[in-house]
Amino acid sequence: MTATPPLLPENVFDWLDAEGGRRAEAGLGRRLRPRPAQHTGLDLASDDYLGLARDKRVAGAAAAAALRWGAGATGSRLGTGSTELHSELEHELARFCGAQAALVFSSGFAANLGAVTALSGAESAIVTDKHVHPSLVEGCRLSRADIAAVAHATPSAIKHALATRRKPRALVVTDSVFSVDGDLAPLDELAEICRGHSAALVVDDAHGFGVLGEGGRGAVHAAGLSSEPDVVTTLALSTALGAQGGAVVGPRRVIRHLVDTARSFLFDTALAPASAAAALAALQVLKAEPDLPAKVVENAGNLAMQLKNAGLPVSLPEAAVLSVPAPSAEAAVAWVEACAEQGIHVGCFRPPAVPDGVSRLRLTVRADLSEADLDRAVKVITATAPPGAS
Repeated sequence: MTATPPLLPENVFDWLDAEGGRRAEAGLGRRLRPRPAQHTGLDLASDDYLGLARDKRVAGAAAAAALRWGAGATGSRLGTGSTELHSELEHELARFCGAQAALVFSSGFAANLGAVTALSGAESAIVTDKHVHPSLVEGCRLSRADIAAVAHATPSAIKHALATRRKPRALVVTDSVFSVDGDLAPLDELAEICRGHSAALVVDDAHGFGVLGEGGRGAVHAAGLSSEPDVVTTLALSTALGAQGGAVVGPRRVIRHLVDTARSFLFDTALAPASAAAALAALQVLKAEPDLPAKVVENAGNLAMQLKNAGLPVSLPEAAVLSVPAPSAEAAVAWVEACAEQGIHVGCFRPPAVPDGVSRLRLTVRADLSEADLDRAVKVITATAPPGAS
């Protein structure tokens, strides 16, 4: 038998070209599109739900913090990375959400990784909705726990998985507002199921915080669960607050445990002081203007209604996110580009970003959109829709 000759150094990554070719043929290739500082057109793609990313109060706080504290945090939170800004932000987040304590991470992704991995392990079972955000999926994969991913929005499947688990500890992991279609998890029902089966509940409230609940306190707060001893919430500071970073809020002993054990906290450079200051300033704006969240929900509902009346199969939004299925990945990309040519910037979700495998436009709304903005968006999206989209 002839031995296979070793690959030359320049050939060891040839398989990447083959994989890239297959993705391109399936319409799944990606490329970065840098935007200018002054974004032209109407933005229905960002997660800046309250329109605070460019608010002078928020951007000004970031600039002032950068001049005072420097460009970066200079180290991990347990090293030199914790500043007074981080501590103040954690205090204010916990108080606003109605939880005992909070811990700030460098991103929402890192917060989800830290929470899921640190609160589980080899003696745990994790039950998760199949449509949760990829950051939660990665946390589950790294957890060493027994994983059961159940059908989307099916509490009975979660109950069955908990009842038949083989591990003594259990964790139920869910989004509050699912990031693809914008539907809301039945958090009160999930909490009741968890308590009936001695399980903790971890909720990623990235797309509910700042939009749902009293004054934008989030979906967990709206469900009356934010102060419960068996519920942990993760947040993204990059959505409604228009800043950067993530956080975990919940029982004080959970936060203490994360400080000791969450590897995405322990070994990551801390959130830049400028970002912490921006999030803190945005939170103050939200408290001062508590009607902003309701405007987001109103705009999302109006956009969905108009698109539905125009014959498009749009999802029913429960927060700021809605989506419109496309016939294929290629059609979705072409649709997005056609909208952009007419000044409407929309998101494009394709596999593997969509858990159901259906490519679609992902639309997000902001509090500062006018009726004229929504009318214009509907006209462009419907006029550029590919055959088979309706």
